[in-house]
Amino acid sequence: MNGHAASYILPLKWPGGGGIAELAAYLEDVGQWAEVLVVDGSPDEVFARHAAALPAGIRHLRPQFACRNGKVAGVLTGLAAASEERIIIADDDVRYSAAALRRMIDLLQEADAVRPQNYFLTPPWHARWDTGRTLLNRALGSDFPGTVGVRRSILRATGGYDGDVLFENLELLRTVQAAGGTEIRADDLFVGRLPCSCRHFWRQRTRQAYDDFAQPPRLLLELSLLPALLVLLRRYGAAACLPAAAVVVGVAELGRRRRDGRQVFPATAALWAPAWLLERMLAVWVAVGIRLAGGVPYAGSRLVKAGNSLRVLRGRYAHVRAAR
Repeated sequence: MNGHAASYILPLKWPGGGGIAELAAYLEDVGQWAEVLVVDGSPDEVFARHAAALPAGIRHLRPQFACRNGKVAGVLTGLAAASEERIIIADDDVRYSAAALRRMIDLLQEADAVRPQNYFLTPPWHARWDTGRTLLNRALGSDFPGTVGVRRSILRATGGYDGDVLFENLELLRTVQAAGGTEIRADDLFVGRLPCSCRHFWRQRTRQAYDDFAQPPRLLLELSLLPALLVLLRRYGAAACLPAAAVVVGVAELGRRRRDGRQVFPATAALWAPAWLLERMLAVWVAVGIRLAGGVPYAGSRLVKAGNSLRVLRGRYAHVRAAR
């Protein structure tokens, strides 16, 4: 293929160098379709090992922006350096197939932002647990993946997006919308993801619940679930939980079947949804305590704000909307 159809930005920050060979092989394949920029905030020794392992042609950069959210610093650095209009932003565990990458690039001809659907390539128990969340999100709307597509011009018009919030993907998509851009929710564009370690999975429970402070209606709903469950148990006993769990499984199954989800989500996936929901009922209350204590610990400081409201962003980017 002559030239590149898009730029692929991968923010990276690893304390050690393990796993770089597999990632380098994947990025070499991506390089057939896109300019690849790895924005690496790893320690100097690790950065040097990454530089030696990455294939020729991949641009390996240091973050050049000061943001409290390090991923956003990496994305903004990549946007400033990218040479293509169509941009794919992806976490280090995301694995596009050639077909998915081609479709993402094509969809970015039609919209300013594209939100695909992640799924786990291998199914350890904690990946199945987290898939329960994915299916419920699909049933009630769309999921938030670890990768998005965006047109460079709209984020350059806004001067990027807020790098001092926790829920950075939601912030990016709201920024595009507030600036008058269009989004395609490609719930049938399935992009693989490697599962994290079990230890990392547990560390993410309250942090992911904290994201709901950027979505107040969802936050209020989730805060109401634990009191509702306690009332149900007090009035009707544990047996009443079975019908409630069946309803949750049914809703998750709708998410599995929606937009060809059965291609990638196994038949038993919906059975994990009640476990995830029970976890969230507890974690969201812990998140409230973390908020009262000053915010989520993040890279040596605390992030208080999960995200800006769409109303605030519309006011901030009214001039960009007017110019489109």
